[in-house]
Amino acid sequence: MKQDLAIDIKNANVRIGGRDIIHNLDWQVKKGGRCFILGANGAGKTTLVKTLMGYAWPRFGAKVEVLGHLFGQTNLVELRKKIAWVSPFMSQFTNTESTGLEMVLSGFDGTLGLTRKPTSQEIDTAKALMERFRCGHLTDQEIFTMSSGEQVKIMIARALLTKPELVILDEPSVYLDMAGREFLLEEIRQIAEKLPEVTIIFITQRIEDILPIFNEGMILASGRIVEDGERDKVLREDVLSSAYGLPIKLVKNKSGRFWAMLD
Repeated sequence: MKQDLAIDIKNANVRIGGRDIIHNLDWQVKKGGRCFILGANGAGKTTLVKTLMGYAWPRFGAKVEVLGHLFGQTNLVELRKKIAWVSPFMSQFTNTESTGLEMVLSGFDGTLGLTRKPTSQEIDTAKALMERFRCGHLTDQEIFTMSSGEQVKIMIARALLTKPELVILDEPSVYLDMAGREFLLEEIRQIAEKLPEVTIIFITQRIEDILPIFNEGMILASGRIVEDGERDKVLREDVLSSAYGLPIKLVKNKSGRFWAMLD
């Protein structure tokens, strides 16, 4: 069973800045899984991502294993090269003077910003991806001058530059308008279909962003798992109402996506 898991976390308690953020978290995702994480602001979603990436560490007694690498016994720098992390919040960790092309190229080495001279083949590959995600015009533009939506497109191109084993989409559409969001969600759907061997984690606070391809998931609230498992078990009105503290009613469209309304 262990070999079939992309993520295996047990008894994780994460404390940051003197506050307990994640409490007694047990979570497993199979390789090739399509899993969503749903939660409001402050639910602990970002801290969980930092834990997966080895930027935040749980307290003694926990187990964190990602792609078969047990934390505390693995080279995290090498592991991160196998993980594509896409987040509009990543810009706070980057050299904001990097251009769009430089940021995309840094995906080859799993860094946030270019640290070496790329080959001509790497440049061609990066430019092709930028064109695919409608950000080719940002090749020479510095990150700090871009809109949040433009930065997200750059980060997605960067993430898919190599062949990651795990893709973490951390609220990628949070700053996008409706057209940009729908374009992005369609790209995510196609990526999931074309790369069945890749594990994809989709993190959001918007129920309507959870595509039908994400057939399992969990709801986080105050750093605890409210519910997890198959999609139909998690996306229920009673579960969501309890998690958000609001009387939520779900409306399902023809594609299988849900929209939340107050009852």
